[in-house]
Amino acid sequence: MGATLSPRSAQVIDLETARQRHEAQKCLVRLSPELDGLEMVYQLDADPESFYSMPVLAWGLREDGHVVGLIPWMEKLTPCHLLNSWEQGCFVGYRDPETEEIFTDPPEHKWHELSASAEYFDYEASQELTLIQQIPDHQGTHALCMEGHHQPWQMKLVYGWNLYSDGSVDALVADESKATMTPILLKDACLYSTRSRHPKVYFFQRHIANQIVEEDPDTLESLALMVVPPAH
Repeated sequence: MGATLSPRSAQVIDLETARQRHEAQKCLVRLSPELDGLEMVYQLDADPESFYSMPVLAWGLREDGHVVGLIPWMEKLTPCHLLNSWEQGCFVGYRDPETEEIFTDPPEHKWHELSASAEYFDYEASQELTLIQQIPDHQGTHALCMEGHHQPWQMKLVYGWNLYSDGSVDALVADESKATMTPILLKDACLYSTRSRHPKVYFFQRHIANQIVEEDPDTLESLALMVVPPAH
């Protein structure tokens, strides 16, 4: 007679909860502006023999302890290593323009800097969305934004970036009609978070933003139609 198998209850695995925990480990907890001129290197499918670069705006420390380079890319502040579209850009690595060295991982000293800063500014967890850090934008980033679906687009200078308790990051732009002093600085009451007012925002480097502004209104309208297709 064969041995009787003992009953064993099946283990239920909550994949959604596991996914949420995994994603939570990728949340940003601290930012540090890049002030030494380090760049991100990427390639395009249209020109696979060439390498392109753009300055890293900041470095971010994630909940899991990893450091990532950050750039304003399309609709948000994006980790460099996530650029994987050959049409729009595919991440190659980071570059020190002084030494011309290209490396795939963020500099080790950025981890020490961010880890020490995060330990010092250790905020208590909260169920409410709270602002935990602001950093200035020192590269002249611009945001192409719109207040409503049927209103014209505006090109606005980005003055800084907000990091929130859920790990999200949003740009700060100004309502110039409420500015009382110049130059506009972080903490000024005229600044507001783009996502609090604009349903669609696209970020551009300074030289590209100026090229757009210098074009005629028809060109700007065509750009708006390109990035946001009309609703059917």
